[in-house]
Amino acid sequence: MKDIAALAGRVLLVALFVFAGYSKFMGLDGTARYIASKGLPMPQVLAMAAAVVEMLVAILIIVGFKTRYAALLLAAFTLLVTPIFHDYWNLADPQRYPQYLHFWKNMAMLGGLLVLSAHGPGAYSLDGRDRDV
Repeated sequence: MKDIAALAGRVLLVALFVFAGYSKFMGLDGTARYIASKGLPMPQVLAMAAAVVEMLVAILIIVGFKTRYAALLLAAFTLLVTPIFHDYWNLADPQRYPQYLHFWKNMAMLGGLLVLSAHGPGAYSLDGRDRDV
């Protein structure tokens, strides 16, 4: 039961990243404009990099390949981008509360990624095929 829960947990934890990465790929220009609106350099490059990181790393976690490292990478990405794109403390109502929720949702996902990095993916993973993870 523990390994089934670990598999389901991995999938549910990173599903949002897969969908977000796909959305960024399908709308790179809009994503780049949003990144530029935050004053960041090279918005086209950052949009593509964000899409690749979100999708590729999330897929690595789903299949359980190099899971601990992938979880740390996605945690670092989340920690870096969250205060930039969900800076609710700089916003006025009515925009503040939705960004507040996004910020803390990301912090919860960051916590899940750190737990995954610490405890590993479980037996139903590529990492768990031949050894205890």
